[in-house]
Amino acid sequence: MADPRAFLSFDFDHNATSRTLFAGQATKDSPTPFTVQDWSSKTELPQSQWEAQIKTKINATNMLIVLVGKSMSTATGVAKEIAMAKSQNVPVFGVYVDGAGALNTLPDGLQRNRTLSWEWKGIANMVDQVMKEGKNKA
Repeated sequence: MADPRAFLSFDFDHNATSRTLFAGQATKDSPTPFTVQDWSSKTELPQSQWEAQIKTKINATNMLIVLVGKSMSTATGVAKEIAMAKSQNVPVFGVYVDGAGALNTLPDGLQRNRTLSWEWKGIANMVDQVMKEGKNKA
């Protein structure tokens, strides 16, 4: 598989550590056959700058991976990023982090059946799937 580019969407206030760990494991020590290139924003930005920059970054990726923590209902930026991805035909899936699971609230636009536990084999399978969807269709 070519190295897919993934935008990592996460709750900046609650899941920044998980974003760092996920990106680091995916790019360095992952037992999966892919490399995730983390194009997410590393700092908070003014709203207008954030929207323009994030939309451009999402458009330049193959997928948006939502890191779903327990506080997703308060992460309004995550729902905006999902909407941006969908408007640009970028496939979206989620990964539960920080003890979150099937009983936790998902952000608007993320489907429960496209959200999985943080297990690299399942994530690799989902990456393979999304590389055949949306703007990635050959």
